[in-house]
Amino acid sequence: MRAEVHQVADGTYLVHGHHTNWVILKEGDAVTLVDTGYPGDREGVLDSLAAVGSSPQAVAAVLITHAHNDHLGSAEYLRAAHGTPVYLHPAEVPHARREFLQQATIADVVRNAWRPGVVRWAAHVLRVGGTEHHPVTDPEPFPQDGPLDLPGHPVPVHTPGHTDGHCAYHLPGIGAVISGDALVSGHATARLRGPQLLPDFFHHERGRTVASLELIGALDGDVLLPGHGPLHRGSVRAAAAQARERAL
Repeated sequence: MRAEVHQVADGTYLVHGHHTNWVILKEGDAVTLVDTGYPGDREGVLDSLAAVGSSPQAVAAVLITHAHNDHLGSAEYLRAAHGTPVYLHPAEVPHARREFLQQATIADVVRNAWRPGVVRWAAHVLRVGGTEHHPVTDPEPFPQDGPLDLPGHPVPVHTPGHTDGHCAYHLPGIGAVISGDALVSGHATARLRGPQLLPDFFHHERGRTVASLELIGALDGDVLLPGHGPLHRGSVRAAAAQARERAL
C-alpha cells in the first residue's frame, strides 16, 4: 500500500498510511512532519515527503501527537539517520523513550475481540509492526511556548487522556487542527463515521479524553486533520461537540 497524500491548503498535506495518518507542513523545501505512522509505514513516509517536493534531510523537526507505535514508527529512524529533532509534550517525552507504555495491551485487544473489525485490525497491526517498539533515544520537549519556529508554525495544545502527554496542534494561519487520537473521524474498529472518539479500550484515561474535547473545540478552525480517518471539513467546535455527544 502506498501512502495517499492529500493537499489540504498551501503547504499543508494530510497523508493516509496503514490505518493511520501523518501531516506534512511545508515552507520552501523544509518541512515539519507531524507523526510518522507505524514502523511498516516508513517507505510511505519517505515517499510522501518526495511527493511534496521534500526529503528526509529537509525535515526540520518531527512533532509527535503521542508516543503510540502507530504514530512513533519512524521518529527514531529520522533522528538517528538525519539528526532530526523529535519534539513532544514534556509529559510524553519519557513515554517516547519507553520508560512506560500507555497503550492498549494484547489482553485489551483480546477482551474486545467481539467488536466488529477488531480481529481484522489486530492482524493488520501485526503485519505493519504495530507490536514492535522503536523508542526515541533522545526525544525533546517543545523548545518554546506558543507557536513553534518551524514550517507551518504549529501551536501545541495539551489534550491529555488518550495518553498523559497527548498534544493536538493548532494551525491558526489556515484554520486547521491536527487532532491526533484525541478526536478522529473514523477507525477500522469503529462503525461510526465522522467526528468521534476511538473505542474506550484505546484510551489511558477516558474521562480526561472526553474533557479534552472542550480544549479542541475552543480552537478556531474549520478543518480537522485527525490521526485516524479522513479529512473533516466543518467547524472544529461542532466536530468536538459531536464527538462528545457520541461519547456520553
